[in-house]
Amino acid sequence: MTPLRNRMIEDMRLRNFSACTQRSYVHYVADYALYFNTSPEHLGLDDIRTCQLYLTEQRQLSASSINTFVSAVQFLYTVTLEMPWGNNRFVRMKVPEKLPVVLSQAEVTALLHYVGILKHRAVLMLCYGSGLRISEAVSLKAAHIDSARMLIRVEKGKGAKDRYTVLSQTLLNLLRRYWKIQRPKDYLFPGSQPGTHIQPGTIQEICRDACRMAGIEKRVTPHTLRHSFATHLLENGTDTRAIQVLLGHTRIDTTARYTAVTPHTVSAIVSPLDRAKPPRGKAASHKAPGQ
Repeated sequence: MTPLRNRMIEDMRLRNFSACTQRSYVHYVADYALYFNTSPEHLGLDDIRTCQLYLTEQRQLSASSINTFVSAVQFLYTVTLEMPWGNNRFVRMKVPEKLPVVLSQAEVTALLHYVGILKHRAVLMLCYGSGLRISEAVSLKAAHIDSARMLIRVEKGKGAKDRYTVLSQTLLNLLRRYWKIQRPKDYLFPGSQPGTHIQPGTIQEICRDACRMAGIEKRVTPHTLRHSFATHLLENGTDTRAIQVLLGHTRIDTTARYTAVTPHTVSAIVSPLDRAKPPRGKAASHKAPGQ
């Protein structure tokens, strides 16, 4: 490991960046150095621009991936290398606003039916039943399950924030059955190596396979189950701010986007046309378009 990379990692640790963010930033900076075949400390703003165009036009990365690259090099230069460059020197792409994919409750049931191993099904049920991110679900410990108050404590979620979310009775029953069989010592869902938890990629692959066997044609990931959790709560009348707390969103507008994929909410809106008075006289006798 080069001294510059080591210093950057230390700077991220000092700011309590998540392990995922650290890996991502190091990955993009390493690719950036490899592209020019030189250390980033010998490169500058024009080189960042050149690499950004390469990622956009040749590698055709998504806008969010390119923005992560920009964030990584901005941190490297302005924090680790202490360059006096303002935010306006780092150009970010506009990210298209896409509606999240949501499963119906019948589709969720069908997907979980094809997850044969109890351990894997429990992780996916945590994503849907409690709205956990996959990284939060796999890193749970038994002490985080508060069956007395029917809560799950999420420690160091996104943004290094703790929060509580709901624990369903159905999920609690499954977790108790799983506990009696496995008796995990550290993490609730241990990995192949001692002291580790199961990897998110493993669960993502299992989710993909179960979706295919269930005949679901939507592009489904464990995060889709989290989206479905929020959407189904909205459909059942749960207040948006309560859902914000359960999901651990900092901003309410992040949670509010789920209203756009809630058919019950949209269909309950009365069009102003239905409140208008019906036309009378000759206009009322006109044929409908296409007749």
